Amino acid sequence: MKKKIEILFSNLCCSQCKSGFDENSIDIKREEAGLTVTHLECRRCGKKFGIAFIGFSGLEVKEPLEVQEGPEPINYDDVIDAHRFIRELDEHWQEHLPKNIF
Repeated sequence: MKKKIEILFSNLCCSQCKSGFDENSIDIKREEAGLTVTHLECRRCGKKFGIAFIGFSGLEVKEPLEVQEGPEPINYDDVIDAHRFIRELDEHWQEHLPKNIF
């Protein structure tokens, strides 16, 4: 199981020091059928990445996780637009939410 988890994290790096994760970065806290509880820590700078609950349930891991780029960063104009939108909300603000929320 630890080998599968190592493969999952092999393409990732520490957000603080950019050091890659290795087999010593992963500490398996608990294993149950279909579920593994792990703790990830950078061995170079010591940053802790918390606890992860990983469910494999028969999944065959062959490729490491790919780092995906997110949307464009929020800029000053985005913040101003959001502020104006929120400021102008009235008592019907719930109409702007998806219908399945309430």
